[in-house]
Amino acid sequence: MTTTASPHQTYCDRLVQDTPFLTGHGRLSEQQVDKIILQLNRYYPQILTNKEAEKFRNPRAALRVRLCNLLSHLQRSGERDCQEFYRALYIHAQPLHSCLPSRHALRPLGFLACLSVAAGLALLMYCCPPDSKVLPGARRVLGFSPVIIERHISRYLLTFLAEDLGGP
Repeated sequence: MTTTASPHQTYCDRLVQDTPFLTGHGRLSEQQVDKIILQLNRYYPQILTNKEAEKFRNPRAALRVRLCNLLSHLQRSGERDCQEFYRALYIHAQPLHSCLPSRHALRPLGFLACLSVAAGLALLMYCCPPDSKVLPGARRVLGFSPVIIERHISRYLLTFLAEDLGGP
């Protein structure tokens, strides 16, 4: 199971962020919630005791109320319990797991990281003398960087490469 969450964001933090999404109408079915509760109870009885599992599976209470109570209980229980919830969610509701807000929060940073690398390479190439053999493969790497960065910036990088290679 891979995640895109920040290394500084704990599973408890993620659960706080994802709770409104998870408790939204129709996100998790009663069967999925029951399977998650049973997994936490059977495989990890220290996370959910039999009594707690019965309480969270009580069909007389509304599904949303039971789910909110379960998520609150896990947040109070600690990091490992929240992590095991995410593992159970991945197993029993993988499509929903991939749509969690905490998993998508840092995607724009990936783009900025790629842009920063490309800009750093461009600066290195600009500062190094043309006859330098320090970074012979840097031009090839920089030549592929327009594939990962936006059109406006790639135009300038390609112009820089063309001028340096004796182009227009």
